[in-house]
Amino acid sequence: MSGPPKNAGMSDRPKGIRAAVPVAVRRLVRHALRAFASLGRWVGHRTHGVRPGDLAAAYTGPQTAMLYGLLFVMVVETVSLALLIPWPVVHLVFLVLDLYGVVLVTALHAACVTRPHVVRPDGSLRIRYGALFDLVVPQDAITSVRVDRRYPEGRLITLSDDGVLDLIVGSQTSVTVELNRPLPFTRLLGASETARIIRFHADDPRALVGALRQPA
Repeated sequence: MSGPPKNAGMSDRPKGIRAAVPVAVRRLVRHALRAFASLGRWVGHRTHGVRPGDLAAAYTGPQTAMLYGLLFVMVVETVSLALLIPWPVVHLVFLVLDLYGVVLVTALHAACVTRPHVVRPDGSLRIRYGALFDLVVPQDAITSVRVDRRYPEGRLITLSDDGVLDLIVGSQTSVTVELNRPLPFTRLLGASETARIIRFHADDPRALVGALRQPA
């Protein structure tokens, strides 16, 4: 008489963990791990998902100075608390939290630097924001693309009721892509939406638009 496989319980364990941990939490952890991995790519001057023949389009220009300013404030805060807090345990807790915050902000920026937008030779477009957003737009879904500098208000990912998706960097977008059909995308925490117009930022929008209009 044969019993259940010895590894049956072990194989069911990951499924049980996934069921117990909310999707939003799993995605946040995944985003953070990918951001931390980007630190190594940044130091090594390597990009993610860019192949020979692709055009890599950076988009970090509007946010770089702000992020470096934020890092400076965080470092000053860490040093100030180290001088002001007399209790060693409390000081250690704040020191760990502050150092984690500095590393996390640096990692998020590194992810943006090493994960640029990508225009493929076939005319497809990959729109990204670090490890937080990744959307591939097929060439046959694009109706038009143009340089279109705007300064919208809202969060990083903003979707209007009429299907206009704004991927905002430093309070601006500079490229508008119109689609011939609604295109699905995934929000930061896993919710699925569709967009018919996509507006995002590129530091050199004319080069990106030119590459999309004249695929190899």
